[in-house]
Amino acid sequence: MHSAVLLIEFGSIILGLGLLGRFAARFRLSPIPLYLLAGLAFGEGGLLPLGASEEFVSIGAEIGVILLLLMLGLEYSAGDLVTNLKAHYPSGLVDGALNALPGAAAALLLGWGPVAAVVLAGVTWISSSGVIAKVLGDLGRVGNRETPVILSVLVLEDLAMAVYLPIVTALVAGAGLLAGSLTLAIALGAAGLVLFVAVRYGRLISRFVSSDDPEKLLLVVLGLTILVAGVAQQLQVSAAVGAFLVGIALSGEVAEGAHTLLSPLRDLFAAVFFVFFGLHTDPASIPPVLLPALALAVVTAATKIATGYWAARRAGISPKGRWRTGGALVARGEFSIVIAGLAVSAGIEPSLGPLATAYVLILVILGPLTARYTEPLATRLSARRPPRETPGPPSPRVTEATVGRDGA
Repeated sequence: MHSAVLLIEFGSIILGLGLLGRFAARFRLSPIPLYLLAGLAFGEGGLLPLGASEEFVSIGAEIGVILLLLMLGLEYSAGDLVTNLKAHYPSGLVDGALNALPGAAAALLLGWGPVAAVVLAGVTWISSSGVIAKVLGDLGRVGNRETPVILSVLVLEDLAMAVYLPIVTALVAGAGLLAGSLTLAIALGAAGLVLFVAVRYGRLISRFVSSDDPEKLLLVVLGLTILVAGVAQQLQVSAAVGAFLVGIALSGEVAEGAHTLLSPLRDLFAAVFFVFFGLHTDPASIPPVLLPALALAVVTAATKIATGYWAARRAGISPKGRWRTGGALVARGEFSIVIAGLAVSAGIEPSLGPLATAYVLILVILGPLTARYTEPLATRLSARRPPRETPGPPSPRVTEATVGRDGA
């Protein structure tokens, strides 16, 4: 009987997510806010709380996070990451300063303490690679000159996550300074080792994983990723970071083949992840934090636009391209929810989960709009400004002789 209820509930979830995804695609919207709303509707305090399938959805959510980070790692080779890090690290520093500080300040102003401040700083800092990639494709901007700048900022954020997530994991677990430092050292050592192996022996790893049979390739890549993610978690390092580093280690035809095979699984389990986050958020807890979430969304939307504008200007992009870069970076999504989920699971601050949910809902809706309209709006506003008066040639001195000559 229990298994039947489990199948009915989980089947209903998947069917509902599919219908919501089709609805979002019809109106060219990101499905993430709809998935979050679905979780709110069927979670604690929702319209129809689920019971039997909650544990199964929890496992699916963990797999969703692992696949999200794996697929992101497959987009880049280790050499690309090293090159981007050397060329665009100032943009990454500006990005972190402008967008992490508002979140930390908001948590301190709300009286949530330093641990919640570190968590909320990450929530407001990291843009949504998934949403941004989809928006760039929908708008036909993949080949634009500013797109490499956007991708560089996103890659630097992902690299920062490899350092940030172990710190947050240690903080929310209540680990002391020594334990936290040890966790960070292990994480940095593991990340450095994987990057070194990926740069030096990436071809050998890809050759070992490679297979002409799609079934065998899928099983080997998926099994290796989940195995490494589990080992990373056992070492008190984020499983998501382990999956990201596996993706970086794979390159060439193996990465392309794995990307094609794993994309449907990524989409399925990522949707389950967003639903799971919504399931653990009481809808009644959102209205009290809606105003702070809206204020934080407005501030960090502006700081992301400023970040993109500065990064594109540094890369020699035209003013229109600078505004497009800034507008494209506004959306937050999966990573913000992942970071907030760590704090929610540890019971750090009850209001942090609802605030992060409302914040992501606002910006995941606003992000595609800013990507589309920031540049036209900035162009229109600059066109309305009166041109600066440039000093012309000095007027001739009027003398009696001049008057007499002109008046003759």
